[in-house]
Amino acid sequence: MAGKTLFDKIWDAHVVDEIEGGPSVLYIDKHLIHEVTSPQAFAGIDKRGIKVARPQNTVATPDHNVPTVDQHLPIKDQLSRFQVNKLTENCQKHGVTLYGLGHPFQGIVHVIGPELGITQPGMTMVCGDSHTSTHGAFGSVAFGIGTSEVEMVLATQCILQPKPKRMRINVEGKLSKGVTAKDIILYIIAKITASGGTGYFIEYAGSAIRSLSMEGRMTICNMSIESGARGGLIAPDETTFNYIKGREFAPKGADFDKAVAKWKKLKTDADAIFDMELTYDAADIEPMITYGTNPGMGAKISGHIPSEKEIEKSNLTTFKKSMDYMGFNAGDILIGKPVDYVFVGSCTNGRIEDLREVAQFVKGKKKAANVTAWIVPGSRQVEKQAIEEGLTAILESAGFKLRQPGCSACLAMNDDKIPEGKLAVSTSNRNFEGRQGPGAKTMLASPLTAAAVAVSGKIVDPRTLL
Repeated sequence: MAGKTLFDKIWDAHVVDEIEGGPSVLYIDKHLIHEVTSPQAFAGIDKRGIKVARPQNTVATPDHNVPTVDQHLPIKDQLSRFQVNKLTENCQKHGVTLYGLGHPFQGIVHVIGPELGITQPGMTMVCGDSHTSTHGAFGSVAFGIGTSEVEMVLATQCILQPKPKRMRINVEGKLSKGVTAKDIILYIIAKITASGGTGYFIEYAGSAIRSLSMEGRMTICNMSIESGARGGLIAPDETTFNYIKGREFAPKGADFDKAVAKWKKLKTDADAIFDMELTYDAADIEPMITYGTNPGMGAKISGHIPSEKEIEKSNLTTFKKSMDYMGFNAGDILIGKPVDYVFVGSCTNGRIEDLREVAQFVKGKKKAANVTAWIVPGSRQVEKQAIEEGLTAILESAGFKLRQPGCSACLAMNDDKIPEGKLAVSTSNRNFEGRQGPGAKTMLASPLTAAAVAVSGKIVDPRTLL
């Protein structure tokens, strides 16, 4: 009998029941909720006259709709205010832990889970948000769910879920200077396309992946969904254990040692078979940037937008439409294109390491006059750390301003919208039409590239400025 993949080990350990020819009934260890996808779910269980099955396994925080300035004041937008207030009301009613606005643990749900030690290896985790796959960086099976499924988990602590196929993506070798985790995942998605992972759960492996910090690994797993995959995960190792140790809700003392002994067993067996396996050379990866309207439309920043001859016939209509929307032409050189906005933040790149990288680059430099830059920490803890480490002072002296925590300009659900027709270089995860605001144009890139663009006022290869 062939060995098991890491994904299989975790999944199989959480199967409560199997429906013949149908989905598994999967037990969920941690359920993360926010203000956008939870109100209808709570209304559903209230209508049925039932309580949250395991409130102690549920953690809530508002993030999508919250403003990133003046958070001490009432939220101006009526719908946003209603959803945030409803989250507070529902959590109080059902005994769910809530880190609300102003709480020192508040932040983007996929930032606070790891930094508080809530996210741990071997867990199953869900949230009514696509980028729940972030938590897979710790060797957990984590995926996004819909509102009706949020209700299902609130009511039963289980979910009906078909088992995905298994894919492994190996990235081997040493990364070049100026190449980051964001570049790795944008490179992978450009290779396999925005639908290449459909039906799969991806395990990321190889020496280049193992060399990454936990923040870098979270960036990789976070964007798994952008390839169409159900989620992504990375086997836990000493980097993982060192990150978790000492965090608020991590096991302590002898319990931590016991947990680590258990976590060390969470790895794919040598003779395990994947449904698909791909391997890439780290030396081929350069700083990446997207040029179109899905995350698979990415290129090396030193390169060019593909010519129509380089695009498959089946994708040509989409390609032409995206060029019209972005105001670009097939074959365009990317370097030198003027940029209006730069956004550093989101559950992809709003962690302390990301802010450190930006601050280190802009130190002693000035933001270009034509660029509006928003630097948004992913959580209150990141914000506090940035202030204590002097990052805020460095950013402000370079002409940047640190805003308050939230999802911000990743999505047009709050006040931080990119104006119509303006071009933004963003460290977030999606570049769909209107994602950052009606008519806004988005190019996805790493925090390092975003910092270089903010200083230059145009698309630039960050390696030329290091």
